[in-house]
Amino acid sequence: MKYLGGEYDVIVIGAGHAGCEAALASARMGCKTLVCAINIDSIALMSCNPNIGGTAKGHLVKEIDALGGEMGINADHTYIQSRMLNTSKGPAVHSLRVQADKKRYSERMKWVLEKEENLYLKQLEVTEILTENGKVTGVMTKNGAYFTAKAVVITSGTYLKSKIIIGEVNFNEGPSGLYPANELSKCLSDFGLNLRRFKTGTPARVNKRSVDFSKMTIQPGDDKVVPFSFMSKNIEREQLPCYLTYTNEETHNVIRRNIERSPLYNGSIKSTGPRYCPSIEDKVMRFPDKLQHQIFIEPEGEYTEEMYVQGMSSSLPEEVQMEMLKTIPGLENVEVMRIGYAIEYDCIDPTQLKLSLETKNVEGLFSGGQINGSSGYEEAASQGLVAGINAARKVKNLEPLILGRSDAYIGVLIDDLVTKGTEEPYRMMTSRSEYRLLLRQDNADLRLTEIGHEIGLVTEERYNRYLDKKKSIEEEIERIKALQITNKREVNEFLESKNSAPLKKPVNFYELIKRPELDYFILADLDTERPELEDAVMEQVNIVSKYEGYIEKQLDQVKQFKKFESKQLPNELDYSNVKGLRIEAIQKLNKIRPVNIGQASRISGVSPADISVLMIYLEQYYR
Repeated sequence: MKYLGGEYDVIVIGAGHAGCEAALASARMGCKTLVCAINIDSIALMSCNPNIGGTAKGHLVKEIDALGGEMGINADHTYIQSRMLNTSKGPAVHSLRVQADKKRYSERMKWVLEKEENLYLKQLEVTEILTENGKVTGVMTKNGAYFTAKAVVITSGTYLKSKIIIGEVNFNEGPSGLYPANELSKCLSDFGLNLRRFKTGTPARVNKRSVDFSKMTIQPGDDKVVPFSFMSKNIEREQLPCYLTYTNEETHNVIRRNIERSPLYNGSIKSTGPRYCPSIEDKVMRFPDKLQHQIFIEPEGEYTEEMYVQGMSSSLPEEVQMEMLKTIPGLENVEVMRIGYAIEYDCIDPTQLKLSLETKNVEGLFSGGQINGSSGYEEAASQGLVAGINAARKVKNLEPLILGRSDAYIGVLIDDLVTKGTEEPYRMMTSRSEYRLLLRQDNADLRLTEIGHEIGLVTEERYNRYLDKKKSIEEEIERIKALQITNKREVNEFLESKNSAPLKKPVNFYELIKRPELDYFILADLDTERPELEDAVMEQVNIVSKYEGYIEKQLDQVKQFKKFESKQLPNELDYSNVKGLRIEAIQKLNKIRPVNIGQASRISGVSPADISVLMIYLEQYYR
C-alpha cells in the first residue's frame, strides 16, 4: 500500500558529505527539508581516508565555510591532526589538511542535522523520483511511503547499484558494508539521463598494536593550528601523529606475481577509476622504474586502534593484500582489520546539468557530489551546498546562485563538470584554476561571505565579524602605505642583517615589504607603532602588499574573462541554424546549451573560430 508520508519543500536523497550540505543549506534558507538516508548511522561517513582538505581541497572547504556551510566547522571540532601543506611555495597553493576522528566527525554532523530547525531526517531508501509534466513532485520510498516536494536533490554518492570487488570475489554492497541503492538508477535512465560506471577504491585498515612504528618516520601535526572555519577560535588540542614508510622491491614483486589476479588487469573491472588516486598495483605497473612508493599510516580516530594505510588502495585478492602489506617496513606482523576493495557505482554525465546543478531533463531535480562524476568529500560537499542553495531558491522563485571561475574554486569545479564533462572521477587541483592567485584559501571569507549573507546562510554575528576583519585589513594597509622608513644607519644595519640592500632614500613600509627577502612579519622591528592585530589580518596585509603587482595583473585578466561571460546566449537558440559553425561545434553546443560565450569557449570541440562565428551571430541576433 502506498501512503503519503509527508509534504516538504525540498527532499535530499542521501546524507553523505554532499547531502549534509544540501540539506542544511535548504533548511537554513527557510525551506522545510527532508533528508532520506539508507542508514542514518552513516551520515557524513568517511568510507575512505578520514581526512578533510589537502591540496586544492582545502580551498574548497574554506569556501564552503565562507558561504555558510558546515564541513569546515565540523572538521575543526573533530580533527586529530592538522597540517598546512605546500608552505615552501606561494600562498596561492597553501592548503590546509586535517586528519579527522572518523566516528566523531560523522556523529557530530548527524547531531547538527538532527537539531536543525526545518530539517527532518529519516532512514529510508528512495526508489523513485515522482514527476508531473516534466517537473518534480516528490519521491517514492521502498517502505511504500511517498513524500511530496517542490525540489529534489540527489546526493547518492557511490551507492547507486554499487558493487564491491576484491580479487575474484564481487558482490552487491555499498561502502563499509552498507546496503546499495539498486532501484533509483532505472528512474534516472527513464528521465533520459545518461548513466555511466565509475570506480574508486580504498586500502586496508590495520590494528595499531601490530605496527612497529620504530621502522617508520613520524609525521607530527603543526605546532600552530589554523582553523578551517572563520568562526573557530582557540581550537588547539593534543594531536595524534601519522607515520611514513615505503614499499620496496619485495612488495612490487608480490604485486607482479599476482597481477593476473587483479580485477584492474584481468578485465573484471571495466569502469573508470580516479587518475590521481591510483591503486598500488596500478602505480607499480605504470611506473616500473620507481623503486619505492610512499605509504602513510594514519589514525582513524582517538578511541580506536584502526589505522588507515594511505597509498595502498587495492582490489587484489585478500591473501595477496596480506602478503603485500607484510613486506613493508613496520608492517611485518600486521593485523588487518578491514581488507582493501574497489567499488563500482552508477553516476551521471554532468553535462546534462545546468550550472545551477539542476538537471536539464527534469525541472526541480538537482544533483550533487559523486553522482556527478567527481571524487572526494570536499568536491561532493561543495556541489551539495550549491545544489541545496539552488533547490531552495527554486522553491522561492529566485534566480539560482552561479559561482564563476573567477569567484571560487567551487565555480571552477562546477564549470569543469557541467561544461567540459569528465571521463574519470574528477578531482580538484590548484592547476585547474586560471585565477588561483586571487582564489586563495586565506581570502575565501573576503571573497564569499557577502554572497553567503545575501542568500541567507551567513549569520549576522558572522557577517559583523567579517566586516570588522575587512575594516582592520584596509586600515592597516593604509597605515603602512603612509609609514615612512628612513635610510638611517640602524635601519640599514637591520636590512643588511636580513640580506637586503640598504636604503639610499626613505621609502614607505608598503613598498619595502615587496622585496623578495622581506615581508610584513620580518619587518616588525622597524614598525614600532604596529597595532595589535589578529593573525589572519596580518596575513592578508602581508599577501596583498607583497603580491600587489601580480594580483593587479590577474584582476585585469578577470575583467577580460567577464566580458565573455557577460555575452549571454539565448536559451532557445538552435545552433544548427548558425551558419559557419563546424558540425562538431553544433553538436556540442546543442548538447551543453551554454549560457554565455565564455562557457561556450570552454566546451571541448568548440574552436576559437566557432566562437568568432557565434560573436558575429549574437551581434546580429540582438540587433
